[in-house]
Amino acid sequence: MRKNLSKIFSKSNLFLYLIVGLGTLMWSLTMVRSGLCWNADCAGGFGFWGANGHDGVWHLALINSLSKWDFNMPVFAGHALQNYHIGFDLMVAFLRLETGISVINLYFQILPPFFALLIGFLTYKFVLGWTKSVRSSLWAVFFVYFGAGLGWLVTLARGSSLAGESMFWSQQAISTLINPPFALSLVFILLGLICLQKKKVLLAILFLGVLIEIKVYAAILVLIGLFLSKNFKVFLGILFLSLVLFWPFLKSSSALLVWQPFWFLETMMGLSDRFGWARFYSAMTTYRMGGVWVKAIAAYGIAFAVFLLGNQGTRIIFLKDIFKKPDSLKIFALSVIAAGVIIPMFFLQKGTSWNTIQFFYYSLFFSGILAGIAVSKFNIYHLAFIIVLTLPGTIGALRNYLPAKPPAILSALELSGLSFLREQPDGTVLTYPFDAFKAKEAEANPPRPLYLYDSTAYVSAFGGKTTFLEDEVNLNITGYDWSTRRVDIENWYKEKDQEKARAFLKENNIKYIYWLKGDKRFLYATEQRALIGDKQLGLSKLFENKEVVIYMVKSEI
Repeated sequence: MRKNLSKIFSKSNLFLYLIVGLGTLMWSLTMVRSGLCWNADCAGGFGFWGANGHDGVWHLALINSLSKWDFNMPVFAGHALQNYHIGFDLMVAFLRLETGISVINLYFQILPPFFALLIGFLTYKFVLGWTKSVRSSLWAVFFVYFGAGLGWLVTLARGSSLAGESMFWSQQAISTLINPPFALSLVFILLGLICLQKKKVLLAILFLGVLIEIKVYAAILVLIGLFLSKNFKVFLGILFLSLVLFWPFLKSSSALLVWQPFWFLETMMGLSDRFGWARFYSAMTTYRMGGVWVKAIAAYGIAFAVFLLGNQGTRIIFLKDIFKKPDSLKIFALSVIAAGVIIPMFFLQKGTSWNTIQFFYYSLFFSGILAGIAVSKFNIYHLAFIIVLTLPGTIGALRNYLPAKPPAILSALELSGLSFLREQPDGTVLTYPFDAFKAKEAEANPPRPLYLYDSTAYVSAFGGKTTFLEDEVNLNITGYDWSTRRVDIENWYKEKDQEKARAFLKENNIKYIYWLKGDKRFLYATEQRALIGDKQLGLSKLFENKEVVIYMVKSEI
């Protein structure tokens, strides 16, 4: 008993608990405040920090839909879900059904700390099994949690505060939980690699094979890594399982990736919200378009070096040992790193171009592991220098998630209306399409209501219903042709012909209409109803407060 206790509280384990505990706390701060009342009396409604105002809301909508075993697109009524990995969302839907815990609490407050803990301990176990070095394992965990780019140095040099997490396009370690499918994919990758270490091939195939339904980017990189490291048996097993799992959801008739070489380098240099070196951007693109290839190659080479060093930060130290002991696991890790860099350098994703940068997230993760192994033999002065150069990037990025006011909110009055809608029988909801111009005007005055934050799935997420058209961002990513439907909706709001207005509702199986009184398009609807009247349209008012009006469309129309 005493021996077991001394092992649990050994010096190395105490260091592990300290790093994992601090890393879990800092990672979780990016998530746990969202989806809760952001002021004392909740009069301001729910707050959302970081990307949670869009990405988190999308996942809530999808999870709610899957909780009803509905595999249709929750924000594009009448269409099946396609071209999307649903593994994480399906898992949360299952947990919600089994535990009765709300989706919001599972997504924002419960699963993020759990994922963070798992990633830390599994990283330690994986590296310890690989290197047999406690020191290497602890440093690998440090880089996995706290690895950061050098954007903070640039913003500091330009006279600003610590910032610049995505200055070179990629998010850093601190933002891992903002993308829960990415976090879950790291858990499954580590479990699969640990099983490979222990020669448990079938378990490795299972853990790595389901990645295709958790994060497609991860599945592609793992397959590349396994092939190049000559793990052909596992490669073939995972390839087969991946095809079986993802094929039913692959509905697009055209390629999801498009050839667009060096888009990230050009936009990194050209955009003011990235690195923003306008003169260099002008020169490099001029050389390319003018066919001055020697200068173009040199310019793009410099831009690539800035991209790589700027994103990698101190993790770049992994290159020190790149040619040492090229065992199977090291070849796998280096292959994932290389592929994660190369793919976004040449390909973009249809709909949302920058999404392919997510390949690079895995490059940073494995670079962190290799960096931990590389620095494990450094002296204390070198290690102190690495810590000092690493932590400011993490601290600066974390500050984005800690403002008192959230960037986006769901007001208490809207939440009241959506809660009422959730209790109604299922049916398709018609609401306003996103108004990008009005949202731009509201940017300077946070917090913004969700309907003025981005094109989100919030009516579906909090109303618990399928919407006729919402979240154009994810509709783009998943390859739906939604633009015609948007035009039809906008025309309907202005339609003065009673028969045409009624026909639109009937043909599209609209059961509920969700209107915001503060939206200018509410005036169009009011004018239309003044000409035609609610009874002629077959509308029955179900709910009204100072912000929201909800109508039900009578079935007899």
